[in-house]
Amino acid sequence: MAEAVLEHVNITVSDGARAAQMLQAIFGWRVRWEGPAKGGGYSRHVGTDDQYVVVYMLPPADPKEEPPKRMPMGRLNHVGVVVSDLAFTERRVLEAGLRPFNHGDYEPGRRFYFLDPDGVEYEVVSYG
Repeated sequence: MAEAVLEHVNITVSDGARAAQMLQAIFGWRVRWEGPAKGGGYSRHVGTDDQYVVVYMLPPADPKEEPPKRMPMGRLNHVGVVVSDLAFTERRVLEAGLRPFNHGDYEPGRRFYFLDPDGVEYEVVSYG
């Protein structure tokens, strides 16, 4: 059977520039692409050449719409990111003004979690 690799996840955020800056500051990623997106929104692809997170912003609400048509939010438990240096990444999370929590050291690796300003949960794990 052919191997499958997760290429990206797409999350809706309230401030795409802020979310992209946070991902770059914490994980050392870059904005691979950005531009207009589905439904009049705006997307930024933040990551590496092979994998990335899409941070999608909804278009501004049209005050004439009753009720405003908005894209539904799905249920995402967390985004998992593997790093080589857990302590270094935790310092970056703190420097970004975010609070790491739920530290764990169990097989197969060590981990912690943090919430971004939109409440998206990230699990940061190291297998080294």
